[in-house]
Amino acid sequence: MGRSLKKGPFVDENLLKKIARLDETGSKQQIKTWARRSTISPEFIGHTFLVHNGRAHVQVYVTEDMVGHKLG
Repeated sequence: MGRSLKKGPFVDENLLKKIARLDETGSKQQIKTWARRSTISPEFIGHTFLVHNGRAHVQVYVTEDMVGHKLG
């Protein structure tokens, strides 16, 4: 069952802060995260995430086709 439309997508606040900080500086640093439940938003396009899979961090480069899916 999906999430209610009136609630909107879930995106971890810390991820949004990290993305905003990287956009200000213009750096292409990898973002390490454990927030697999976060929905990929358009602000994430072009950034690389290190998503924890329970054992190790897996590198995920976000493209336009991934918007709306989950990080995990």
